[in-house]
Amino acid sequence: MTVHRHSFSRRALLRACGAAVPAPFLESAAFGSGRAAPQPLKRMVFIHNALGMMPQFFFPTSKPSAGAAPSSPYLDLLADHRGRFTVFSGISHPEVDGNHHAAQCFLTGAPHPGQPSFRNTISLDQVVAEKLATETRFPFLAISVRNGEHYSDTLSVSRSGVPIPAETSPKRLYRSLFVAGTAAEQAATMRRIEAGGSVLDLVLDKAASLEKRVHSADRGRLDQFFTSVRALEARLVQAREWEHMPKPKVDYPEPNDIADANEVIAKSKLMFDLLRLALETDSTRSVTLSIATFSTIPHVPGVKSEVHGLTHHGNEPDKIAELRKIEEAQMAAFSTLLAGLAGVREGDGTLLDHTQVLYGSCLGNANAHATANLPLILAGGGYRHPGHLAFDEKRNEPLANLFVTMLRRFGLEAESFATSTGSLRGLDA
Repeated sequence: MTVHRHSFSRRALLRACGAAVPAPFLESAAFGSGRAAPQPLKRMVFIHNALGMMPQFFFPTSKPSAGAAPSSPYLDLLADHRGRFTVFSGISHPEVDGNHHAAQCFLTGAPHPGQPSFRNTISLDQVVAEKLATETRFPFLAISVRNGEHYSDTLSVSRSGVPIPAETSPKRLYRSLFVAGTAAEQAATMRRIEAGGSVLDLVLDKAASLEKRVHSADRGRLDQFFTSVRALEARLVQAREWEHMPKPKVDYPEPNDIADANEVIAKSKLMFDLLRLALETDSTRSVTLSIATFSTIPHVPGVKSEVHGLTHHGNEPDKIAELRKIEEAQMAAFSTLLAGLAGVREGDGTLLDHTQVLYGSCLGNANAHATANLPLILAGGGYRHPGHLAFDEKRNEPLANLFVTMLRRFGLEAESFATSTGSLRGLDA
């Protein structure tokens, strides 16, 4: 069906959707009114470690067995959370190669990154964000801990395959989440929103003229374009309405940015705190965090070498020992995030119970730039976690099968995603 210009009048949409943004639901108000307690909100967090983890220390050292907790030098650092996470082996993205280029495909599964003809596809978090477009102040958060620029700067990719810039400043992130701008800043924000609407008006005028001349074969593409414009207009409405609503107050001081690029563990922990606060205040329900330690010498006891060089250790014992210290520190930091989420009570459960947290990498073995048998952990989300799910290490299960399972657990009808062949066996809600 052809979508006509008058169906997408920005001003008409603004009038129709002026009250489209819902006020935050207060549990106390629900209980006081005698209504049933609200269903827990569902969230997703995706964390990518661009340089992977050494497989000999990450993967369980014994085969899965019923009731047995997975154990390895790295997984033992998550001992406090056993029963709340599953580790996977024998999983990867088919045809995602290109060594470090693979990082940009962690949540997309698009094949052959790094090739001249490569074009990325929509990331999993953006599928979620599209469904939640008006329910929170931020449909998604894309954040990053990095030094300089790299392929792994962001995990979030738009439907048109364009990488979405990630926020690297904890101070800016905190202020956008929790600090009301001055009158002048709010006025400037409104001017930017209105300017965006004016640009869309111009685009729609041009498209309406084009619509009269296109062949029937191009109608589908034009309709897709109008659908995209409608989504952008809805986000403009959302931004305008949220700009007039107070931001949540948190018992957490405004942080300063950490200038030392080598403080990668401290930076990660700070971002972990902020993403937890963002979820706890329902400022967003979808977060991606890219952690890239290229060109850094982390402030970890016993570490004196740059991380990327250490990942190409050539099986030299001294380099392996140094890299292990870094990766253990990263895993211990991840444990603090899980503890923070588990420490927030929500109804009959915790914030961790209601949040699917995927932690992993698109490098199965950074020493060889291998992109098979990826190190992956899924924590929380209300699953009956089996501990360890092992698949064929030579003929890997598609990672996108896990993505389909996660989408369904989130409440979205998903038949497929990227290279999926179904849902993932063995992970039950």
